[in-house]
Amino acid sequence: MTQTIVAILLWVLVASLLIVRRKRADRSITYAATTIAVAMTLNVDTVYTAVDPLFGGTNIATLIADTLLMIGLFFLGRGVMHAGEYRPRLVRATVSLPTLLVALVAITVAFMFIDRGHTTTQFMADLGNQPATATYSIINFLYCGIVIAAMLVLAARQYRSARGVQRIPAALLTLGSAFGVALCTAVLVMDVAHVTGQIDLMQAVQPAYSVLSLLTFLFLCAGFTAQPLVRRAQHYARRRQTAALADRLEPLWDRATQVRPGLTHADPLATSEDDPEGLLHRKIVEIRDAMIDGRVAFTTSDDERALLEDAERHLLGNDRSATDPTALAPRSEASPDRRRTS
Repeated sequence: MTQTIVAILLWVLVASLLIVRRKRADRSITYAATTIAVAMTLNVDTVYTAVDPLFGGTNIATLIADTLLMIGLFFLGRGVMHAGEYRPRLVRATVSLPTLLVALVAITVAFMFIDRGHTTTQFMADLGNQPATATYSIINFLYCGIVIAAMLVLAARQYRSARGVQRIPAALLTLGSAFGVALCTAVLVMDVAHVTGQIDLMQAVQPAYSVLSLLTFLFLCAGFTAQPLVRRAQHYARRRQTAALADRLEPLWDRATQVRPGLTHADPLATSEDDPEGLLHRKIVEIRDAMIDGRVAFTTSDDERALLEDAERHLLGNDRSATDPTALAPRSEASPDRRRTS
């Protein structure tokens, strides 16, 4: 049941990523989600029992699923790494292609030494007492644990450097990665306990496996889904803020272009309402041109200059409106209106 829920979560993630990330050049997260979704789908009992006989009925499907899982985590780790500027050498080495290839070769070699018998949906429970099986699983989950630990480091760093709603995806990924590390640790403990005959220890840890699996994939899926949604929400919020600033500059810009006609009046198509950033930039430029042109008489108040500076900071990405919801509110009419001639 756990594998089915995890597979469903991952396919939902894939669908959402295909919708919200379709225009992004970096598809690492989408590739990772798809690969891991296929891997977890293969682990669903009904799917496994249908697929494994196609490869001879000797549990080759387990190797295929685990290989896909490792490849998916490789892409996942690289996707998280590329999402931020913090890329320490150890993390880069962990999610590097050579590390993945070494791990894949190692589990393949170990798998060949397992007395696999016939198709079983309880691969580790039935065969985990073999040293080769334990070695296979330990290599597999050691690699997964290291990659997820690297993701944990990156996600935690992104959380500390993020602000506001940007922290939500990072927090979800941090929690998911933490649960993932705990999951891999639990599997490693069970592997060692099983192969050394400490069945009581294995059975004591076993209940945590399903819970940690669900929590890991739930939070990771939520985090990767939230990333593009938060970016899109911020994009629309910035677009609204840009349009609001352009509207507030309209009276000042009208006066500026009356005394010193600019490109906008000469060529109305030079800017478009569909490009609020370009429109705001053009208004700022034309207002500034009027302010510094000694041939024309153009006066501005302190409030107008402050508004102009707010608009400039907004275009540079340093606007107060991102953190101060009142930044775009009109200033009090009771404030001093000292004027100067530029």
